[in-house]
Amino acid sequence: MTDALTTPTLDNETVLAERARIEATVAGRTLIDSLADTAERHADQPAYSDRHDVPEGESWRTLTWRETRETALDVAAALVDAGIGVGDTVAIMATNRIEHFLADMGAVHAAATPMSIYNTLSPAQVGFIAEESTPALAVLENSDHLHRWTEAIAGGSLKRVVVLDADAVPEGDLYLSWADFVAGGAAYRADHADELRQRHAELDPSSPATILYTSGTTGNPKGVVLTHHNVQYEAFSTMEAAGLEGGTSHVQISYLPLAHIAERVLGLYGPQVLGGHTHCIGDPAELLAALGEVHPTAFFGVPRVWEKIKTGISAKLAADPDPANVKLVEDSMAAGLAWVQAQEVGGTMTPEIQAAYEEADAAILGFLKLLLGLDQVTWAGSAAAPMPLEVAKFMAGLGLKVYDVYGMSEVTGAVTANGPGGFKLGTVGRPTPGMEVKLAEDGEVLIRGPVTMAGYHRQEGATRNIIDEDGWVHSGDIGTLDDDGFFSIVDRKKELIITSAGKNIAPSNIENYLKESPIIGHAMAIGDNQPYVVAVLTLDGEIAPLVAEKIGVTYTDLADLSARPEIRAMVQDAVDKANARLSRPEQVKAWELLSQEWTAESAELTPTLKLKRRVVNEKYADVVEGLYAHPAE
Repeated sequence: MTDALTTPTLDNETVLAERARIEATVAGRTLIDSLADTAERHADQPAYSDRHDVPEGESWRTLTWRETRETALDVAAALVDAGIGVGDTVAIMATNRIEHFLADMGAVHAAATPMSIYNTLSPAQVGFIAEESTPALAVLENSDHLHRWTEAIAGGSLKRVVVLDADAVPEGDLYLSWADFVAGGAAYRADHADELRQRHAELDPSSPATILYTSGTTGNPKGVVLTHHNVQYEAFSTMEAAGLEGGTSHVQISYLPLAHIAERVLGLYGPQVLGGHTHCIGDPAELLAALGEVHPTAFFGVPRVWEKIKTGISAKLAADPDPANVKLVEDSMAAGLAWVQAQEVGGTMTPEIQAAYEEADAAILGFLKLLLGLDQVTWAGSAAAPMPLEVAKFMAGLGLKVYDVYGMSEVTGAVTANGPGGFKLGTVGRPTPGMEVKLAEDGEVLIRGPVTMAGYHRQEGATRNIIDEDGWVHSGDIGTLDDDGFFSIVDRKKELIITSAGKNIAPSNIENYLKESPIIGHAMAIGDNQPYVVAVLTLDGEIAPLVAEKIGVTYTDLADLSARPEIRAMVQDAVDKANARLSRPEQVKAWELLSQEWTAESAELTPTLKLKRRVVNEKYADVVEGLYAHPAE
């Protein structure tokens, strides 16, 4: 039981009425029902597209909703034929492509439990997950993924390994190409239709829809078990909060890992429930080019994606030699920001603000959005970490309202959201329909509702640690709540810095200020049990070289560039500007610029580009020790 909780933002009667309305929509249904309905309603409309095996003369390979369901049923039949039983786990390691979605849907239709695994995990990490989840079958894309599964394959739980890349299929009875697997499933299905119908009957809304292994920011990942009821409730409530209920007309891009809950809700579960057309990008580096081609109507990005868009535009503006062009853009973006802020809760739109924005949009903002491929966007979202306010304001300057949302895997994704019904920049919005969200006495965000996970797979103790006896999920995040019912996230509870003087400091606030410099790629503030705060920084591998070229700095590689006095002077300027906005205990007293970038492959970041603070602290312990070797002034 948790004492001294704040009052929920909506009265309980209203929350329960909202919940009952959505519950009535999803009652008794599984994803099998949802896909069948969507395939019937939108049979010949496009469902999924990707760049693999593209027909001659086309830019994309596309499946309609009817083709998607039919192939998913063939995959299900192939799984049954391979001896995969009800409730068995089916692991998938692949980039975002049609086959990844089909493998997931096919497993569901075989009454098995699909689980997407991050492509960047090491063999040891994959082995840990496989030992705990004991998959009966794995769908892997290529030889790299086969290597990552070496330990897991040796573990012996797998009855079959299906490989998407036909050229990478190893010798042996254990292995089979995807093409042969699906063809065999189609043949088996023709003669065993009753078996599939029986499998469908084995499922109910409480059956697992997936096991979602967290990205492991604080140790070994935990398997979040989400049910059919969880994911369908989340899909309806999230789409409603986003104003995307008419999903059939929406075009979007899937590029985040499908092991991430946001991508699963937006790219997998939401479309199965509501329809729409999803373009799959296997390499996130191709995202900006894809945006310019697809021009999505809905677009979701983790904060790092929006930061990269901001720094890219900022660098191009900085490189423009014509001050008149720069002033035009700056004035137009000021009009765009005023227009967005006028639409916030508490704001006031005036004819003058509207007219100024329309003039700015016609002059340059519309062109900039067209260049970015964001000109058709009616909903833009961000999550995984709080969106830095300056980044949100920058995007607002383009006339884009990026709706920040908040959630976690353990509650099937978003539980608060900004949206067309009400938003405030710098917040993560109000609770989504039917969700109870409030703050504990110490500011921790607590959540309760139909999206709460069934538990951690085979980790009952960890489940009890996060879900209390009254059903409240303890998020581990510290939040605030304003008078209009909008939540903001301060930082992770365990990541707050407590200095030796007893000052509580949120590192993300410091880091966001530092990253406003376009040349800084990542920043980590450190100071727990220390007399002052220091920072470890990296350069942005794309923007820093452009800046160096503009100011005439020659260098051989990023490591060389990080040592150049001109670059280090720019970093010091960024630190000084950040410190000017921070209280004295928060100010960065010493810093070091590393010679390499941080990536998911180099272990400092999760696959969704969040900092692994423990890894950074361990990997750069000598650097941090050096920063504290000489007392700061």
